[in-house]
Amino acid sequence: MEVLTVCVAFLSLFVSLISAFSQSLDSDFTFTLPAGRKECFFQNMKKDASLEIEYQVLDGGGLDVDFYLHSPIGHIQVFDHKKSDGVHTVETEEGDYMFCFDNTFSTISEKIIFFELILDNVDDGEESEDWKTYVQGADILDMKLEDIMDTINSVKARLGKSLQIQTVLRAFEARDRNLQESNYDRVNMWSCTNLVIMVIVSGLQVYLLRSLFEDKRKART
Repeated sequence: MEVLTVCVAFLSLFVSLISAFSQSLDSDFTFTLPAGRKECFFQNMKKDASLEIEYQVLDGGGLDVDFYLHSPIGHIQVFDHKKSDGVHTVETEEGDYMFCFDNTFSTISEKIIFFELILDNVDDGEESEDWKTYVQGADILDMKLEDIMDTINSVKARLGKSLQIQTVLRAFEARDRNLQESNYDRVNMWSCTNLVIMVIVSGLQVYLLRSLFEDKRKART
């Protein structure tokens, strides 16, 4: 009987682990948006869930882009005009959400864009409570499975937040590195241009000075 109780407890713990880690889904993506183009993505959501979108322009032009978020019925819930980054969270309805990155205002510069999706409460509440049906007869154990599940959820949430922060920091680092490399190339180009101009001006000055002191009497004789 004790062995059966322990097996039931471990089974309930395993189910609670699965349900805890299925409550939130994170994904990130980096892509190149050509000049004069618009790219849209779709995400299916359930009712009363949470959709968080964070984006950054890592490289290209003025590091700006237009951002739209459309609800399943076609309403624009979020609009950013020429922003370099943004974070938006919406409570969702049933259906497909569409979010777009618009670079049609730029005719020359392509953009490198990073975005991350964080989906919370994407499973039904009843499904997340199915593990309780396995704990019959396990109440004689000293440990409380509900407390274990709360602890696991807390640890998982903190780990997910840490991963999100690390991903955002990597995106900031990539954008700053691209900006520094662009500034470095610009400084080198203007330095070479100024050097060429200085050489040309120095040559003209030497030529003019020599022409002023040239003895023209020899040419007449």
